[in-house]
Amino acid sequence: MEAETNSGQDRLSSRLIAPRWHTLAVLLAILAFSALAALGPHLQEMNPSAQPQSLVAGYIFAAAVEWLILALVWFGIRRRSVTLRDLIGGSWNNWMAILRDLGIVVLFFIASNLVSAILVHFLKLDPGKAMRGLLPHSGLEVSLYLLMALTAGFCEEIIFRSYLQKQFTAMMGNAWLAVTAQGILFALFHGNQGWKFMVIIAAYGWFLGALAYWRRSLRPGMIAHFTQDGLVGLLAPYLFK
Repeated sequence: MEAETNSGQDRLSSRLIAPRWHTLAVLLAILAFSALAALGPHLQEMNPSAQPQSLVAGYIFAAAVEWLILALVWFGIRRRSVTLRDLIGGSWNNWMAILRDLGIVVLFFIASNLVSAILVHFLKLDPGKAMRGLLPHSGLEVSLYLLMALTAGFCEEIIFRSYLQKQFTAMMGNAWLAVTAQGILFALFHGNQGWKFMVIIAAYGWFLGALAYWRRSLRPGMIAHFTQDGLVGLLAPYLFK
């Protein structure tokens, strides 16, 4: 069964899974959200009397945008008879398959955070300063943040590590160029976090893309992505005082 799944993933990687115009529409949606997110703090500075956006509204808006982009992805792939399940790939037919992917998640979590720590050091980045305004405090904010993290782990992996990565592979003829391109776009999608933090996000996106390419599955990446984002939100009060 796993061999058949991998063969299917190779088949998807060798051809366009949606029209080119559709990929352009997805890219424009991503860049539009990035520009809006990046301009938000500047607009607030220009008009200090304006009411600052609440975290609750920000979390709901971000999650809604990701589901809308995923719906756009679904609209395009169905024209080529491709399903979201095809994009996710992999299979859990037994407990060993689940444990194997969980083991991969643990190793990925350690390696990616080590690389992130090195980049934080060389970029002289203060994570607390960069993220303090984005992290939850109240019980409601924590709950919505975790739902947003779950949305990110599901939607962003499909959008970037499967749809875009497969489209770029078919267009460029090189899987590793595709992994790099989607990593850069993943960083641009988080345009509200400053260029230094976007460098770290690009590296993290690259590793997630490499993981998806190696495993021919988004399952380990989805778990790692949600775990990473979720833990940051839960541990924020202790990490960034």
